[in-house]
Amino acid sequence: MSEKYTYYLVRIQFLGFRFSGWQKQPNQKTIEGMLLKTLKFILPNRRLKVLGAGRTDAKVSSLDGAFEIYLEGTPLPDLEVFKADFNYNLPSDIKILSIVEKNSSFNVIKDVKLKEYVYLFSFGNKNHPFAAPFITNIQENLNLNLMVETAQLYKGKNDFSAYTVKQGKNKNNIREVVACDIRVNNLLKANFFPEESYALHIKANGFVRYQVRMIMGALIQLGKGAIDMKTIEQSLKPKNNIQLTYVAPGSGLLLNQLAFNE
Repeated sequence: MSEKYTYYLVRIQFLGFRFSGWQKQPNQKTIEGMLLKTLKFILPNRRLKVLGAGRTDAKVSSLDGAFEIYLEGTPLPDLEVFKADFNYNLPSDIKILSIVEKNSSFNVIKDVKLKEYVYLFSFGNKNHPFAAPFITNIQENLNLNLMVETAQLYKGKNDFSAYTVKQGKNKNNIREVVACDIRVNNLLKANFFPEESYALHIKANGFVRYQVRMIMGALIQLGKGAIDMKTIEQSLKPKNNIQLTYVAPGSGLLLNQLAFNE
């Protein structure tokens, strides 16, 4: 019989620009793959697995992400020493913020209480190239006031089938968004950022795949005049025939906050 596991909740930050998302994939550089590679180096001959709180897409970043380590055998003797060793061996675009031991009843996916994603964007003029990993740049002018007003429509419990990839007939795409608004970007600053940039903030306890990027995509299309507010209103109704096709780039999206049930 195998030895019991010890469970650890790890908080993490990463810049996703050079990674093909979270999930480990053959012949791809991913966040999960880099974490496993590093863990196997610093914990040789230990059996373990990791479970992320969510599967971020390619180029998506995180200021407050999390994953769980299932470690077979004896517990780690000193978590601060382990965190320091983990950070020392990870690449510079991944950072471990904290690590705490949890009991076996905790689940990093099921116990999520709230997620906040932020999507950073600018428009009108082309950005400095160094801003590309952080901010999506739309070179056309956008009707920002209309986008700000329309973002409020996404609040509440809605059918987000128009905001995800095509799935099985019985897939539940109902999600409750507790907050959704566009504001001036005060989250990230750099001297190579444009003078004006903006942030879509959206909160829920869970999202369907591509939901935030397709919401941002719809708002960008709205701002360009390619669709109108009524189209977005209709897109949130059950059994609608709205076809939304624009998925905003992953590099503007970041996980800003992740809260768990106590």
